[in-house]
Order: sequence, then structure tokens, then C-alpha cells
Amino acid sequence: MTAATHSPLFAQVPAVPDSADAVLEGLDPEQREVATALRGPVCVLAGAGTGKTRAITHRIAYGVRSGILQPATVLAVTFTNRAAGEMRGRLRQLGAQGVQARTFHSAALRQLQYFWPKAVGGSLPRLVDRKIQLVADAAAGLGTRLDRGELRDVTGEIEWCKVTQTIPADYPYAAAKAGREAPRDPTEIAHLYAAYEDLKRDRAVIDFEDVLLLTVAVLQDRQDIAEQVRAQYQHFVVDEYQDVSPLQQRLLDLWLGDRDDLCVVGDASQTIYSFTGATPDHLLDFRARHPGATVVKLVRDYRSTPQVVRLANGLLAQAHGRAADHRLELVSQRPSGPEPGYTEYTDEPAEAEGAARRIRELIDAGVPAAEIAVLFRTNSQSETYEQALADAGVPYQLRGAERFFDRPEVRKAGLALRGAARFGGNDSRLDDVVDLPSQVRAVLSGEGGWTTQPPAGSGAVRERWESLTALVNLAQDLAAARPGATLADFVAELDERAAAQHAPTVQGVTLASLHAAKGLEWDAVFLVGVAEGMLPITYARTDEQIEEERRLLYVGVTRARERLHVSWSLSRSPGGRHNRRPSRFLDGLRPGTTPTVGRSAGSVGGVERGIRGVDATAVPRRAQRTPARCRVCGRTLTDAGEMKLMRCEDCPSDMDEGLYERLREWRAVQAANSGQPDFCVFTDRTLMAIAENRPDSPAELSRIPGVLSRKLRSYGAEVLAICAGQELDGEIAVD
Repeated sequence: MTAATHSPLFAQVPAVPDSADAVLEGLDPEQREVATALRGPVCVLAGAGTGKTRAITHRIAYGVRSGILQPATVLAVTFTNRAAGEMRGRLRQLGAQGVQARTFHSAALRQLQYFWPKAVGGSLPRLVDRKIQLVADAAAGLGTRLDRGELRDVTGEIEWCKVTQTIPADYPYAAAKAGREAPRDPTEIAHLYAAYEDLKRDRAVIDFEDVLLLTVAVLQDRQDIAEQVRAQYQHFVVDEYQDVSPLQQRLLDLWLGDRDDLCVVGDASQTIYSFTGATPDHLLDFRARHPGATVVKLVRDYRSTPQVVRLANGLLAQAHGRAADHRLELVSQRPSGPEPGYTEYTDEPAEAEGAARRIRELIDAGVPAAEIAVLFRTNSQSETYEQALADAGVPYQLRGAERFFDRPEVRKAGLALRGAARFGGNDSRLDDVVDLPSQVRAVLSGEGGWTTQPPAGSGAVRERWESLTALVNLAQDLAAARPGATLADFVAELDERAAAQHAPTVQGVTLASLHAAKGLEWDAVFLVGVAEGMLPITYARTDEQIEEERRLLYVGVTRARERLHVSWSLSRSPGGRHNRRPSRFLDGLRPGTTPTVGRSAGSVGGVERGIRGVDATAVPRRAQRTPARCRVCGRTLTDAGEMKLMRCEDCPSDMDEGLYERLREWRAVQAANSGQPDFCVFTDRTLMAIAENRPDSPAELSRIPGVLSRKLRSYGAEVLAICAGQELDGEIAVD
């Protein structure tokens, strides 16, 4: 599925370059610029198929082999274990052993495990592999019943809250501001989120988002530990930078401190995970935050033919929004290939059969099945293509999704239908329905919670509804083909289909959603269901959501090396009304449509040098730290704890003991509500500093080390009220 599949299983491993200069051989001019830009902030804008991993691994290897970078001081972070493993493998082949290549979570967990005994004491709480059971237990504790789909969706909302640093009380407002379609009432989700955090604390466990949150808290509040980490890692490389969340960016900032030895790589046009909290803003704002940055644009596409690249460029030429303003104009480096194909079908089964027939022809012509993919918008579309490929005798594999008949909602529906077929005479729900489709709808409405109207929003609830709707549609199709078909006949049909598709897994054509296809590539790609209502998806309403759907199609197009086929159907089922139309994203690109007014050409490849050698006042720079001095004796402070107190440990203290105890009691409530250790609110040293200084304004409070802007916003009013001797009414807010 990736470029590696072209090589034999036991292909000869390339020889390790014999020198630093040899590492640079074979790089194009822009990739060489990346590899040799070893100091200061560097931003690599890399289009699809332009060799970004090659460029950054050669950059690290060149720095190590030339002696400019020490392997143990380099930390390369990416988003998947697969990508991190690939990066480590390439670095070994280039002779750059010893470089740490990890995911954000892996790097943070390693640091947290090492520093937890020093920062908190004891051993790190147990890390739970999957949080969905904890969410279920939290819901049960509140008397809330969630089915499997709702559990997935609520869990997703909790994960989004944590990576965007949203506390339970703020969820309704934050979700509305972000335009999220909450799977349940936002207030109810906020309560579930709070109960989940309480349950984690009671069971002494943490989740994967906590790994980042706690690492941020330790580095933020323990200057000595932060300095130790910064002494270890002095040079950072971040891949897929368009996908970083606010929490990951905060961790990266703490790793860096006041330094700027950072190289980021990304492409705003491939931002397709905003629903998880990812944002391209950090990539797009990089030059503004680092005026001295070197920006290198990679636009030479080594993956796709000119014909595929032309379609990809055309898609983005019609895009709008901030990411579109920074799009890259790809230039294919491959020989010419066939033009993308466009086919309109009367209905979905015909579309699936057409795709299967073309795939069979490609395989018969010598194209390996593993080099072919069928990509769709939602996992619920897979069943039709599973059946069509099975009928055509084409082996296939599902990526990033369960087989249709293995999905929990489909298996549960099958049991309910089988029971109704056997004992339906005693089921009051079937008294007034006689035809097969009505019987199936009645059973699924009662047992599976199926509704005639789709649920709002995306996620597991929507996918579950679409799976059950596929069963309803199948019943309609069977009734149309066999007017006398009974519920027992329908169950037999389901059993036959399930049995035919439960063959041993083999290497074959890949069936995958567009999201699951990110980072992969094939010789031939079939983009199916490219119609209004699917691309863009029905629930994409805002301009931002529509543009993300366009980028999703762009990702699909750029997965193809040589052959690309785009298709859509005019109706769902045979004989249905032709009320569908091709996706608006294809207007002006497919034959027979009028070209739309395009945008100006995107950015071309090249290098932009940062602002250097200018007056310091001309460019905003990070404030330089000045020596901290004891407010009692004036001695320069170096100990992190003394810097928090702003005095020497043995200098006289004028701390208000009563105020300090009130602050500690208040902190305990905050920590309990947020499900975090006490020090994540404020450390003891910070509370002592507050009790000694007794600030009476936000400005005075903000000058106390440990009171950052975020904590000032969250806690400032209450801390100042406590300092003023006021009593706090009502429930205390949590951070």
C-alpha cells in the first residue's frame, strides 16, 4: 500500500552513506535546502507526495553525520507509531542511530514516568489502554444509559475537551463556539466528563490525554525539571505539524523554552482531523511567531502522474479560507499517465459492480490487488463494495473499519431479526405490518433504536444509523426482487451474505475510508460515492466544514500514483428516483462541466529566508529572562523553589498562615473537581508566594511565578477574593 510494496520482500537494504556529503546525494534542490538548514526555526511546507519524510530524515542524518547535531539531543515527533517507526528505520539506514523518533504521547509518557517520583512522589498512576469502559462506568454512576455508538461519541467529545484544554464546566460554551454537533445534550456531556474525571481519580488511573496534561503541568510548575529536559533535548523536528492540537503545541513550547532550534513539516491542505482538535493555525502562524524562520516549500510531486496532479491542483484552486490561501501548486515529476476517469451510475449497486468489474480487469492485466484501493467517505459504504468484490472473485481487505457483518449494531440487529422471524407471531410490533420492509423497520426501531430520520452530526451514532439503514435498504431491495419474500427469507439472505464475506483475510484490494487512507498510496485508486450529501457530507454546513470536506477529497485524489477513477450514482437503489448529483467539488474539473473562476496559482517551490540582522525592536522577539533576585536580601536566585517564593529559603518570611491554609483548602476542591493532582492547580510554593505577597489586583497576582495567563483567567478572581478575606459562594469552578 505504500511505496515499499514495490520492493521484493527481501530487497537489498541500501548501503549506509559513507560521509555527511553522501547523505545529500539524490536530494532535489528544495530537499537539500531542508537538509542543510540545521539552525534556527525552519518551516517545511510539503505538498502530497513531495518526499517530506525523506527531506527531514536526511536533515537529521546530515546534521548528525557532520557533527553539528548530537544524536541524543535530537527529538523527532510525529503522530503515529507507524510513522515514528518508519522514521527510525530511515535514520538507521542513513547512519544516524541514537536519535529519538517518537509520538507526542510516547515522548511525554517516557518523561512523566522518569520525573513523577521527583515531582509528585510514588509511582505514576496506571495508564488505561481504552477509556470507553470508564466512560460507561461514569455514565452508569449518573444513571445515564449509553449504547455502544453513544459511548464512542461521548468518549470522542471528552478527548476533544482534553486536547483543547476545555474543562467540564466550559464544554457547552466551547462546543457551541467550535460548531460541534454534540451527540447528547451538552450539559449532560459536561456532567459525564466531570464524572469520568472523578472516577479516574478514585481508581488512581490516567488516560492518554492525561499523559500530555500532566507532563505539561510538571514542566510548567517545576522549573528544575523543565531545565533538565531542555538540557537533554536541544533540537526538535515535528512531522505532520498541521495536525497538532493546542495541548501538543503547549507541550512543544515547554520543551523548547526560550530556544528556537525547531523544524516543523506540514501541509495545511491535508488538514482533515479538526474534529479531534487538530488545527493548522500553528503551521500557518509559524512565520509570524518566528520572524527569523527559514521557510522551504516542497512542490515536486514524485508520487502521482501529471494527470492526477492536475486534478489535485484543480480541487484546491476552487478552495476558500485560510488554508487555501497557503496552498501549494504541485508539479509532477512522473511520466504522463492516463486521464482520471469519471463515471455516473444509475444506483449504488451498479456503481459498486462497475468498480468491481474495472478492478477485475486491472488485476487480469497484471496490476497487483494490493496496489488497488476503493476509498469512500463513511465506513457504512463498505458493505456494498464488499459484496461486489466478493461476487467478482476479487480478494479484499478492510482498513480502519470492521467488516460490515462484524459490526456490533449489525450483529445485534441480526439476532433481533432472527428472533422476530421465528416468534414474530407473538410480537405486537408486527401486528399491523405485512410487507417485508415494514417488518424490518419495525424490528430495528424497537430493538436497535433505528429512526426514519438520520441523527444530527457525525461520528459513531451516525455510522450506527447508516449501518441499520443499509439493512432496511437491503430489505427493500429483496422485496422488490422477490415480492413474496418473508422475514425468514431476509434472515437467510443476511446469513448467506455474512458467510460469503467471512473468508480468511487475504492480501487484496484495500477498502478504506478517506480518513483511514491518509499517509498511504496505491497504483490505482477508485474514489466512489462522490456525490452531494456524501462529499461534502450532509452534516457539513459551515464554510469551514465544507472546506475540510474538499481537503478530504484532495487527500483521496493524491493517494493515486497512476490510475484514478471517480464515480457517483444518481439514486441509492435500483429503480429509485434520480435525485442525486455529482459533488460540487467536481464542477469545472470533470468533462462536460463549466470551469469555475479559479483562484490565483498556489505557492511554488523554493526557499524564503527569515529576517536576520535587523534591529531587535523591529521584530517581536520572545522576552529574555532577567536574573531573579531575592526580595529580602537581593541575592540572585537560581533554585526553582526560591524563584517561586521570590526570596531565599532562609530569609525571613512574612507569610499569612491563615491565608495559606485557606488557599490550600480551595486548591483541594479545585483538584477534586478537575480530577487532577493538587499541584496541577498551583504548587505549594506558588500558594506560599501568594500568601506572602497578598496581591490585591490581577496585575499583582500575575507577577507571581507560577501564575500563568491561563491560570490567571481561570482562578484569578477567586484567589483575589480569598486574599481579600471574602467567602466564596456556590460551587467552585474548575480549570
